[in-house]
Amino acid sequence: MKKILILFTVSLLLFSCKEEKKSENQKLNVVTTTSMITDLVKNIGGDAIEVNGLMGSGVDPHLYKASEGDVNKLVNANVIFYNGLHLEGKLVEVFEKMEHQDIKTIAVGESLDKNTLIGSDYFASNYDPHIWFSVDNWKIITSFVIKTLKEIDPKNAELFEANGKEYLNKLNTLNTKLENIIVTLPKEKRILVTAHDAFSYFGKAYSFDVVGLQGLSTATEAGVQDVQKLANFIIEKEVKAIFVETSVPKRTIEALQAAVKSKDHEVTIGGTLFSDALGNPGTNEGTYIGMFEYNVNTIVNALK
Repeated sequence: MKKILILFTVSLLLFSCKEEKKSENQKLNVVTTTSMITDLVKNIGGDAIEVNGLMGSGVDPHLYKASEGDVNKLVNANVIFYNGLHLEGKLVEVFEKMEHQDIKTIAVGESLDKNTLIGSDYFASNYDPHIWFSVDNWKIITSFVIKTLKEIDPKNAELFEANGKEYLNKLNTLNTKLENIIVTLPKEKRILVTAHDAFSYFGKAYSFDVVGLQGLSTATEAGVQDVQKLANFIIEKEVKAIFVETSVPKRTIEALQAAVKSKDHEVTIGGTLFSDALGNPGTNEGTYIGMFEYNVNTIVNALK
């Protein structure tokens, strides 16, 4: 019923709201979904655009539903940047409504070569949508966002280009820093066990064996058999630590820890990782770069 109401609200607002969509100071009005995309667009757009992010810290995009306030933001946007690959599954129908109006909806995931994406038989798009956990992916997406903003707002093209170049340099520095941290962890210890399977791109980039208790989407629940199977894996591989995620209830990992203990083995909770959302605004972890560095330090320190 709520889903029907939201779609009706979208239709009504799209029909009635034909006002100027620029913000009061005539800046480009941009709406973003996940906090990672919000951070990226702000870095490129700077003071030349107005950015409204829908999802804050700790928010799970797999389960996110648009509120009436969100619908108002979306309807009044010049452009909407979202992840795509069915990450924001419950917003797809809303975006489809937008496509028939004078509102650009940009799925940043579509900028990536499908041959580089990690496939999945258990997810709607058949691709893992957690594309931000590859810095190389994020660099391609950054270049795509630069190009898109330049096309939409050409008068600020030079600013977008300069900001984008600076941000790409920061991403290169980040990647080098991450590699230097990870190399201190022996390869046989690079086994990452988390609440849900969000870190496969990270594993592919930095040679980690990644196992999630839940699947790619947090909408799927882990059963007793899943917990027992993973507990046996942890014991067999002598995994020292497992990890909670900020956007997934802690109880899933606590159940796994208890299952390992019931088999007369111990595994610690090595810390909390940021997976589907950044940290709080104004903190280092509230940025993509700070989040990634924090995650890698937490993983490596716990597994050493």
